[in-house]
Amino acid sequence: MYAILLFVIAGLAEIGGGYLVWLWLREGKPYWYGLLGSGILVLYGIIPTLQKFPTFGRVYAAYGGVFIILSVLWGWGIDKKSPDLYDWLGAAICIVGVSVMLWAPRN
Repeated sequence: MYAILLFVIAGLAEIGGGYLVWLWLREGKPYWYGLLGSGILVLYGIIPTLQKFPTFGRVYAAYGGVFIILSVLWGWGIDKKSPDLYDWLGAAICIVGVSVMLWAPRN
């Protein structure tokens, strides 16, 4: 559960920080949106280092799958764009992929 929690926190930091920068640059929000978003993105860079898995590549590859799932949910909840069948199917494939990468038995 610790690994999943860290992935979710990292994902929310990456998506939320990026969203604030997006709002600043693309939608004319005040400059402090960009500053706050940038600070949150720095935190995003730190959070995955708290994972217990021993390799950087595996952690970031698995996180990529979690990021996809969170992005679909963000689009649904924040942008009010309902995911279609293929969004849900892709997210389910990502969950399976992340599970295999992190918890498959290895020598």
